[in-house]
Amino acid sequence: MTEVIRDVATLRMLQGTWRRAGESIGLVPTMGALHAGHMALVQAAREECAHVIATVFVNPTQFSPSEDLDAYPDVFDADLQLLRDNRVDVCFAPTRDIMYPDGFATTVRVSGLTDHLCGATRPGHFDGVTQVVAKLLNLGAADRAYFGQKDWQQLAVVRQMARDLNFPTEIVGVPTVRAADGLALSSRNVYLTEAEREIAPVLNRTLRNAAAQIARGHGAAGVCEASARALIEAGFSSVDYLECRDAQTLAAQERPNPGTARVFAAAKLGKARLIDNVAVG
Repeated sequence: MTEVIRDVATLRMLQGTWRRAGESIGLVPTMGALHAGHMALVQAAREECAHVIATVFVNPTQFSPSEDLDAYPDVFDADLQLLRDNRVDVCFAPTRDIMYPDGFATTVRVSGLTDHLCGATRPGHFDGVTQVVAKLLNLGAADRAYFGQKDWQQLAVVRQMARDLNFPTEIVGVPTVRAADGLALSSRNVYLTEAEREIAPVLNRTLRNAAAQIARGHGAAGVCEASARALIEAGFSSVDYLECRDAQTLAAQERPNPGTARVFAAAKLGKARLIDNVAVG
């Protein structure tokens, strides 16, 4: 049975019990609206750790005033049932005043990696991500924390932060879980209408085609520009970015060696903002 914990003191008491028994802990941070992609993180944690803590907290500091914080799906009962079905030990579901009490005044910023892609199109987003993840790594006191590779930039940023601040937690990336037609699973897919859901897989197909062309030696800039136009022609309303960048440093790549780069995209389809990335070669 998954235990729901909302306060820090109870969480730390339970962690202390596990630690004294020499048992490992895996942490799966989420914002709720859980799906099979999150359960892949849980499964990875279950395979490697004695105990699993999943967090459910919609972090307000990573949303800009124009984004969908108020509309973000709130289905906690369904989330909890899914966590129970997947044998998660603890669901840590703090309130906002627990995470950000009166007088909270600390930020955590990773420079460089956050200057591009979603960092450029969503100013302040990654400051909110690193702020809340730093808190969760501290509160979770886990041996390993699990993040999906769909949010590749987020994974890179969190790894950099953990290294720089000497968090003892290993940051583990888990491969993207996709629908049969290639669409990356996302909590925001619920925003898609039936017609938009038919269009959405074009994003992954376009990225795979772009990555294949770049691997064959075509210039990345021209391929990415043509690919962005193809998304608009397919029915996407706008493309925030579609770029080829180094998989580790996120530096722009024009003619990368296969295996060293990825093609990244964020595009809007109706009310949904979809992101994805594909390896080159």
